[in-house]
Amino acid sequence: MCSVNARSLEHPGRHLGEEKWGEKVLKEKYGKEIEEILSRYPVKRSALIPLLYLAQREHGYITEAAMTEIAGLLKLTPPQVYETATFYTMLNLKKVGTHHIQVCKSLMCALVGSDTVIGWIKTKLGIAPGETTADGLFTLTAVECLAACGTAPMMQINDDYYERLTEEKVDKILVDLRTAGTSPLKSGPYMWPESTR
Repeated sequence: MCSVNARSLEHPGRHLGEEKWGEKVLKEKYGKEIEEILSRYPVKRSALIPLLYLAQREHGYITEAAMTEIAGLLKLTPPQVYETATFYTMLNLKKVGTHHIQVCKSLMCALVGSDTVIGWIKTKLGIAPGETTADGLFTLTAVECLAACGTAPMMQINDDYYERLTEEKVDKILVDLRTAGTSPLKSGPYMWPESTR
């Protein structure tokens, strides 16, 4: 669980992780990207999730100061930003491993073996959901639907989908990631063939 509360979000110098951010770090570093994102949304608060993703790109998680800065950009309160950041499993409020393994646990994946996939990863890496390996290489998270129900069970590692998982595929993916940093088994999301009607 995260130790942030609404009161601490009123102080931009505080942070969730190891990096301290000033009040305008995002604006200084990503000014053009922020303006481009904001230009796509007539109602500025609609840019909240894209801006949270931008902040997460910096360290792999979203700092408290970044949430406060985003609140200022969108004229929201820091607790409003925090509520959104804590609602979505794809947004991280604490540091994650180099390879963030997110296994879908929604109904369709559960019916075809996501619990087996999670159990296998726990055995192979020695970590439970919510934990990171001692070397900082892997974090395991059980998440809600990743919208690949037709190719379940599946997981997302960072931005890549791995679908139709078996224990053998999981083994290969973990070895590939540990040795090469990527795996040729990444699949997409899988795109269904066009209808021939």
